[in-house]
Amino acid sequence: MKINKVCILGAGTLGTRIALQAALSGFQVTVYDINAEAFVSSKKVMSKILRMLTLSEDVIATIQFTTDAAEAVADVDIISESVTEELPLKRQVWAQFSALAPAKTIFTTNTSYLLPSMLVDVVDRPSLFCAFHFHDVFTAKVVDIMPHAGTSEEVITLLEEFGRALRQVPVIVRKENPGYVFNYMLMAVIGAAGKLRTKEVASMEDIDKSWMVNFHMPMGPFGILDSIGLDTAWHVTHNLEDAGSQAFAALLKTYVDAGKLGEKTGEGFYKYPAPAFKEPDFLT
Repeated sequence: MKINKVCILGAGTLGTRIALQAALSGFQVTVYDINAEAFVSSKKVMSKILRMLTLSEDVIATIQFTTDAAEAVADVDIISESVTEELPLKRQVWAQFSALAPAKTIFTTNTSYLLPSMLVDVVDRPSLFCAFHFHDVFTAKVVDIMPHAGTSEEVITLLEEFGRALRQVPVIVRKENPGYVFNYMLMAVIGAAGKLRTKEVASMEDIDKSWMVNFHMPMGPFGILDSIGLDTAWHVTHNLEDAGSQAFAALLKTYVDAGKLGEKTGEGFYKYPAPAFKEPDFLT
């Protein structure tokens, strides 16, 4: 097994970053999305990242963008799926691409909180299926490798090598766990912050201040949520059954419905590009 050609399913926040890093790392990259308009936004984000890294934008021209599913996976070695965090949609996508992809293709899901065992029954190559989860890619350079019980050890080893080739730090999660390692810990913090807010124990700002001062951090839980994307947070939270999570999901939904998805839209819990928590007097 060798990885040369990479297909990214989904031109959203993480799909865009994974595609760019793969291209920068010398892989042949195709990005697939059902909506061609997503490519416009994706290319703008790529340009912004490259300018921040002081790198040439010429690499974008090496990436193929297509709405043709069959074309996207023709002769690819690996698929990285980053579609919306909804189980029925992901199952539909994997059933579709199982029928289209070459037999050699490794299937990976970039799901934030679902488990590969929830998806594997709809693919035609369970031994080649694994969760391969990225964080920011350019700043938080961790990639989680979480197999299901039937994932081949050869695939795990190959993904570990591929992760390093993408300039990430591989973390192998040997037992399926919602949220892997970091997200599992992070959701505990964010969930607690959400419950404090919905129970009106403290204001959003004071919750963030408490976290920032005590842990000497540049942002608090609500600033972190803005960087993740409130739509992503809602997709995870609304699937949790406890009353506290449902209350927080309802709060997140008001922001999502208003188009306030966080940093990527210019407003979430804070307004960007100059959020209040970055003001000199925020922690006074």
